[in-house]
Amino acid sequence: QVQVVESGGGLVQAGGSLRLSCVASGSISVINFMAWYRQAPGKQREWVATITSDDSTGYGDSVKGRFAISRDYAKNTVYLQMNNLKDEDTAVYYCNAGLRASGSTGSYWGQGTQVNVSS
Repeated sequence: QVQVVESGGGLVQAGGSLRLSCVASGSISVINFMAWYRQAPGKQREWVATITSDDSTGYGDSVKGRFAISRDYAKNTVYLQMNNLKDEDTAVYYCNAGLRASGSTGSYWGQGTQVNVSS
């Protein structure tokens, strides 16, 4: 059974920083990618960033230059460093992991962590 758990959310003032963490656990043999998405109230889920097994990264236009994704696959962990936060970054942030576990390949989601940015 694979579990994906996010942490690190909270309340921060505009212009501040937060670092989110996401840990995948279970009988994992390969992690192909880990990604962050977010969903603000009344809006669709939005892609934020992805990091692959070869350390390739990609970012959504709204966070480029402010957010940085990194990973420690030895710990099955991905991080999202968020700097210069804005009101519009307020959302529930979800981690998504594409991995192989117990002989099957799949995409797994965490329950999310809330980020609130106040001006």
